[in-house]
Amino acid sequence: MGAGHRFAQVLAEHAGLMSRIAASYEADPALRDDLLQEIALALWRALPGWREEAGMRTFVARIAHNRGASHVLGEQRRPRSTALPEDLPDPGIAPEQQAHTWQEGMRLQAAVRALPLALRQAVTLALEGFSHADIADALGIQVNAVGVRLNRARAALKQRLGGGA
Repeated sequence: MGAGHRFAQVLAEHAGLMSRIAASYEADPALRDDLLQEIALALWRALPGWREEAGMRTFVARIAHNRGASHVLGEQRRPRSTALPEDLPDPGIAPEQQAHTWQEGMRLQAAVRALPLALRQAVTLALEGFSHADIADALGIQVNAVGVRLNRARAALKQRLGGGA
């Protein structure tokens, strides 16, 4: 399989993961798209060096988190407002319920983005269904440190979201 085909296959298989990780670092849709392109470029560059020590999903997550962290550390943040997207899908539920669900999702995303970087990385991967061992591998930390970070993140999210997290 050629390098271009392999890269396209990895992108296709892990596009959702990459997009959700980018969203955990950037609220602005245009800047999030830029970050996603940075992640894809970093993945393209790193893919030939993948030694299969970890699974591809973990490898992609590590690259995405590294680029996300660089993005956050490289930008001066100022509060931004986020407009409702014009293309909200109609899943067949009442518009009021759909708006409430969307608002709660945005509230959770904002709360996750407000976490310190180390906690944000761990919780984002946990929300993606990664095991503690996979999170440790993706972040280059010990498994027990993952548990500590997730407990701290959970407490911070509960406090920020009013105990309902």
